[in-house]
Amino acid sequence: MLKKEKCFAVEAVCLTKMYKDKAAVNHLNMTVQEGEIYGFIGKNGAGKSTTMKMLCGLAAPTEGEIRLFGKPVSDPVIRRRMGVLIESPGLYPNMTARQNAVMKAKCMGLADEKSADDALYRAGLSDTGKKKVKHFSMGMKQRLGVALALLGNPDLLILDEPINGLDPEGIRELRQLVLQLHEEGKTILISSHILGELSKISTTYGIIKDGEMLEQIPREVLEEKCRDYFGIEVDDVRRALVFIQEAFPEAQPEVSDGRMIRIYGLTESAKLLQMLVEHQIQVYASGFHHMDLEEYFLSHMEGGRSDV
Repeated sequence: MLKKEKCFAVEAVCLTKMYKDKAAVNHLNMTVQEGEIYGFIGKNGAGKSTTMKMLCGLAAPTEGEIRLFGKPVSDPVIRRRMGVLIESPGLYPNMTARQNAVMKAKCMGLADEKSADDALYRAGLSDTGKKKVKHFSMGMKQRLGVALALLGNPDLLILDEPINGLDPEGIRELRQLVLQLHEEGKTILISSHILGELSKISTTYGIIKDGEMLEQIPREVLEEKCRDYFGIEVDDVRRALVFIQEAFPEAQPEVSDGRMIRIYGLTESAKLLQMLVEHQIQVYASGFHHMDLEEYFLSHMEGGRSDV
């Protein structure tokens, strides 16, 4: 029997959203494979939330096409396969967590209240009792938003900044929940400003800037790009590069931030520093580094579209 190939859980082609004469999202292409945890990264105002709103049908695109599991986002059957938390969750402040969950479950046509209890348990809110939502912390409200997104056991979760307001313990619990859902085969599209957390769970990353997708990159490829390097800040980059390339032909130097040179594949840092001093090149700082997701992201924000 032939193995069934995974399809795209999310596919956006030339997605554009105009507000008057400004493009919040500009001809964006995105593909999210079934079963992925897709970390969506971008600065404030880059177009993340607008993109996610269009993907879940909360905003209409000006141009472009969206397909979820191969079907239009307008398909009511497809919409039932999706759970959403965009920006602040819509909650009734004078109701308890369970009352909020039961009400949404009934609106979704879920007659069994056990689904509400299960969602609250998974989000860590099963013990809030009669406490009204208006007395919840921001973190508790975020957890309740995640619980509501889990109602109906969706195949696709779209979570916009779900760890906003959570304390370290809450962040850890949500991370564990996302990883558990991933093990169950669910597809998760998640954005966060806490890039260290995204790097612990994401299997693929999408980097957006000024409404355009700069790069989509699997975790394995990113880890290969984020290799160790020796960084050195000097007063004369041009002369330093000449000496580095002559003395260490196997090394791969790259200029960063004007006076900083990143050298990949270098093992003899002492010899390099001595050589530069002998040639009267001033060294302001030096050291070995390992590029992480945050540094990779910032380099893209400064440098624009990746050619890699």
